[in-house]
Amino acid sequence: MPPVHRPSDTQPDHIEHGKRLGALVRLLREQRGLSVRTLARQSGFSPSFISQVEHGLASPSIASMEQIAHALGVTLSEFFAAEESRAATPLIVPAGEGRELASEWSQAVVRELGPSRGAHAPEPVMLVLAAGGRSGARPAGHHGEEFAFVFSGDVLLRLEGAEHRLRTGDAVSLPSRMPHQWENVSDGDAHIVLVSLRTPGEVERV
Repeated sequence: MPPVHRPSDTQPDHIEHGKRLGALVRLLREQRGLSVRTLARQSGFSPSFISQVEHGLASPSIASMEQIAHALGVTLSEFFAAEESRAATPLIVPAGEGRELASEWSQAVVRELGPSRGAHAPEPVMLVLAAGGRSGARPAGHHGEEFAFVFSGDVLLRLEGAEHRLRTGDAVSLPSRMPHQWENVSDGDAHIVLVSLRTPGEVERV
């Protein structure tokens, strides 16, 4: 399994990932006719933070990415589909060939595992957390039910005020909007397969 990119030894990769994420946020915002200020209000962030993200100057956590994505009416998986310069994701994604979004803050990479098929279709991604990496500063919920399978590593799942240590092979089902936080407590990378599904009524906001 390819290692997660770390800021200390692959800073050019993180700069490139940041610019790519920012370009996708800006593309989706403009497609929806939203101003930076409106997107900031809907996502709960400041206009300056959204502007920094769009210019690749700020690296949001995974949880913050999900907040921005929801404000844009998409999921993390649908970020990949927004790239006009790339062909549609094939049904088969060979190891190491899936597109990625990286978070320097979370010390994490989100890898696509399959095509995004829109509302009410399962959307699989791989969350790769470096040692000590966290999905966010605190537990946060997002729209859509989610199934998680720990493919490798030991992780802490903070859920409803309790900490649960999950190891390779463990799985959990998370209801929509339930606040949770992932933290990698192993010495190496942790790989978590996430399959999200929007629940009825949770459609695009814009």
